Amino acid sequence: MVGWFQGRMEWGPRALGNRSILCDPRRPDMKAMINDKIKRRESFRPFAPSVLEKAVAEWFEEDDSVPFMMQVFQVREEKRKLIPAVTHVDGSGRLQTITSSTNPRYHKLIENFRDLTGIPMVLNTSFNENEPMVCKPEEALDCFLRTKMDKLVLGNVMLARRGSVAINFKPPETVGQVEC
Repeated sequence: MVGWFQGRMEWGPRALGNRSILCDPRRPDMKAMINDKIKRRESFRPFAPSVLEKAVAEWFEEDDSVPFMMQVFQVREEKRKLIPAVTHVDGSGRLQTITSSTNPRYHKLIENFRDLTGIPMVLNTSFNENEPMVCKPEEALDCFLRTKMDKLVLGNVMLARRGSVAINFKPPETVGQVEC
């Protein structure tokens, strides 16, 4: 579970890759882990996939650009078992499509994840616990320290908890690392 705080904040009702908590969508236990360690919310509420736009048709029954996470598409039935953390009980996902022109760093992160795992998406949820989405670096650090996130990528700095387990995220460019 990675707190991802980058550049300018998005505007709108969703976290779109600049104020996000990112996770591995392949893990069936990820929804419960996020709810237990960070969100503390109802277990039935779904988490969203941020997917490379060019991979949408391969993973979803519809093929369209959804940059603001405002539409729900059915996940292809044969793909559902591969991404259980972002597939809702009815087989759908409220996706966000990512292009290199709209968010180059986030796009590169998802490309790196795809290269490591074969999955062209990450689980994306808003960077907060039970308060408004974090706006400032101090709020991101406070949320990271209060919850049980594994890492915080704050601009070009990565903070990791001592003794945390390695996860399948690799920042898209070299960043400094600090242990907490």
